[in-house]
Amino acid sequence: MNTEPVPAVTIAVQSLAFDQASIEKEQRLFDSLRSLDSLLVAFSGGADSAYLAWAAHRALGDRALSVTALSASFSRHDREQAERFARETGIRHEFIETREFENALYLANNADRCYHCKDELFDRMEALASARNFKAIAYGINADDTHDFRPGHRAAHEHGVLAPLLDVALAKAEIRVLSQRAGLTTWNRPASACLSSRVPYGTAVTPDLMEKIDRAESVLRDLGFRQFRVRAHGELARIELAPEEMSRGLEPAITRQILAGVKQAGFSIVTIDLEGYRQGSLNSLLKIK
Repeated sequence: MNTEPVPAVTIAVQSLAFDQASIEKEQRLFDSLRSLDSLLVAFSGGADSAYLAWAAHRALGDRALSVTALSASFSRHDREQAERFARETGIRHEFIETREFENALYLANNADRCYHCKDELFDRMEALASARNFKAIAYGINADDTHDFRPGHRAAHEHGVLAPLLDVALAKAEIRVLSQRAGLTTWNRPASACLSSRVPYGTAVTPDLMEKIDRAESVLRDLGFRQFRVRAHGELARIELAPEEMSRGLEPAITRQILAGVKQAGFSIVTIDLEGYRQGSLNSLLKIK
């Protein structure tokens, strides 16, 4: 008998009644995409951008190109996932390089860090669109994302980037269900974010620090954990595990492996946060009016 805990994302999707409203939203999405001449899609490999990339490919064929930005903040695992999805679905896909780590305002890692990241991304995509004669750019913000602090959305607005999923009011759970219905392997992919999001605001982000965090998270992934973060506080690694995975992480044998692996990745002190994983936990330290 399988006693492994069911991932929280799977429970959330299974509990959502798949109704006609979601199908109608998807149809409106396809209609809006078909109305475009051509489209570049910002594709990180997560569930939302993957669904948008798939939908754009279905609606526009080769007139849609999904673009994944490579930089020190993009993990090796995420790159592999993006490549895998492109192979599985046949979407037209390319990597581009972004240079946000050359921007002192990004390196400072203030609360507007994501703005500078997205501003750089959309600058690069605009250059590509101009060179290849693509008429529009889109990204995968959904209806739930507007409830969190996300300064990158301001950059999208300033660059005139389209938000097709938001325009039809698709929520995260609906996107997961529609992705599962379409046979997309990303339907239950755990929430993902750039490696810089693991560093408290006000602490400078560097390529070396991103590499250290990437190595530490690979340890947890290799141990079979699905939803987690390694938050870097100087020499201390604060590990957040999903609630349903916490008990396993606290088993002495597993804890010893985590400790050894994360220290080998470059951290001197390792702790497991008893509050567990929560998306955007570092945003809770911000005082936003």
